Amino acid sequence: MAATHFPHLEPMVELEWAEAVEQGFHLTAASSPSESRHAWIHRAPEHEVLALYRATRLRSNPVPSPWWLRAVASGRLRCRADGFRIEDRIHAFLSKRTGWDYVPWALDGESGYWEFLPSESTVSPHSFPTTVFPSDRHEGWIDVLPAHSGLPPEPVAVAGITRLRELAPEFEALR
Repeated sequence: MAATHFPHLEPMVELEWAEAVEQGFHLTAASSPSESRHAWIHRAPEHEVLALYRATRLRSNPVPSPWWLRAVASGRLRCRADGFRIEDRIHAFLSKRTGWDYVPWALDGESGYWEFLPSESTVSPHSFPTTVFPSDRHEGWIDVLPAHSGLPPEPVAVAGITRLRELAPEFEALR
């Protein structure tokens, strides 16, 4: 009688990470960043999130992840709560201005962003609106992508919420 061989199964860190960033069906109704934080990475103890993120990065890079997690893992942002505060401050500012909408669905693992809808069809009928999104590219944590059609231009680095307040009228005028 032949021996029965069962497959040896090992957890796949990439699959575990995919489940960690999964938002489920909550995003369709989210109207702010705080309403879109339903994934495991938003609720689990921060040290566990960082450990799984780092383990996943050892096996595959890049790893779908929010800007704040990349910044915390690199030591440039103190903690996840600081990232949430930045997102919430951007939202508090832009939600009071006419024409800005929060878009909760971004690429897998990413945070949401804000679009200036009046700029959407002013460049061309098939254009993309001016977009504000949190970023780990620099320590101002905010990037603005001007309205465009075709290939996107280089994002404009904005040095924090105070600078965004100063520049918002200019970004809104880019139609």
